[in-house]
Amino acid sequence: MITYDYYRIFYYVAQYKSFTKAARALHNNQPNITRCMNNLEQELKCTLFLRSNKGIALTPEGRQLYEHVALAFEQLSIGEEEIRQNGELEHGLVSIGASENALRLILLEKLELFREQYPHVRLRLFNHSTPQAVQALKNYAVDFAIVTTPISIRKPLQKKSLLRYREILVCGSKYKDLTTAPISIHELQDLPFVGLAEGTSTREMYMNYFMENRVSFHPDIEAATTDQVLPMIVHNLGIGFYPEPLAREVINGGKIFALQLKEPLPQREVCLVTNSSTTMSTAVKKAIEFIV
Repeated sequence: MITYDYYRIFYYVAQYKSFTKAARALHNNQPNITRCMNNLEQELKCTLFLRSNKGIALTPEGRQLYEHVALAFEQLSIGEEEIRQNGELEHGLVSIGASENALRLILLEKLELFREQYPHVRLRLFNHSTPQAVQALKNYAVDFAIVTTPISIRKPLQKKSLLRYREILVCGSKYKDLTTAPISIHELQDLPFVGLAEGTSTREMYMNYFMENRVSFHPDIEAATTDQVLPMIVHNLGIGFYPEPLAREVINGGKIFALQLKEPLPQREVCLVTNSSTTMSTAVKKAIEFIV
């Protein structure tokens, strides 16, 4: 029975035109190499080599077989090299679905470190709301998602908490007087609010928060992204909620001011969401290691 080893030996013998040199390259012995080639010729019922004192040469049948074997081994070598490079992260592609707050709170910093160590891995980022990022993961459009709570998932999706944070209520200079003492959310009903549009986990969370405190919540100005919320607050178009870690620098600069609410705001998390029904590449696994 012809085995892969027979063709491997044949390839080396044809390359070196010598049983002895092929044996040396294969870390084998010359009698074993000769025996294997005799077996191959018997199996194929033809002569593959012309043997002489000057060495060996391929017969027409041998040359015909060599063309196919060489092509196969070249493809195998290319495949092995690609796998090796992938294992060493010399190339690869990582697709990530990320919500805006998750991107700014943790992901950008982690990806900077990852990029420094593995500059040849390509990164593809999709800026989604949390529900959109989860749906993209379900549809196999991204390798994993980094999103903020609230989030609702079912198997085969799995989540892992990466960071806990709180949001604070902030205002511009026009409403600075509200920051002198703790204030109830009930006292703010007549003030304009800046909030995110429907379909985001942030909007859903605050709808529930206000409902639990028996207050209606209808933002006077709706923004598409969190980045749009802050400039509107700075320019006194309304008050609004913002992640405390991201607001701190602007507060220290005196452009916005934090209100102290009597009703505690819910704690939020940045989560990694993966799909256990997919097989991850080496690049994706390494990216997740950096993020976690």
